[in-house]
Amino acid sequence: MICAVFKGQGKKLSGFELTGHADAGEYGQDIVCAAVSALAISTVNGLERLTGADLAVEQDEQNGGFLAVVLKDPDNSAAQLLLQNLRLALNDVAQTYSDYLKINAE
Repeated sequence: MICAVFKGQGKKLSGFELTGHADAGEYGQDIVCAAVSALAISTVNGLERLTGADLAVEQDEQNGGFLAVVLKDPDNSAAQLLLQNLRLALNDVAQTYSDYLKINAE
């Protein structure tokens, strides 16, 4: 199961962390993993390239299954919009595939 944790207070997010594997299908056929990965990578790219946000990004490049992103300036309103959008999108995925994706807030 993939666990997504959004960090921050209320609507002001300071980042997110994704851990685990969906195991919803064979490697290369796992649509939950593909959806979560595409949404997360798109969000990180947007944060860096579109908002100019200063980020700390940590990932397990060898095994996958781990991505942590910390927004160094949570007052960046464009970055907040992208993080909120990621949370909405992952909530939609979790509603359909609750056996494979769990979302928490810290």
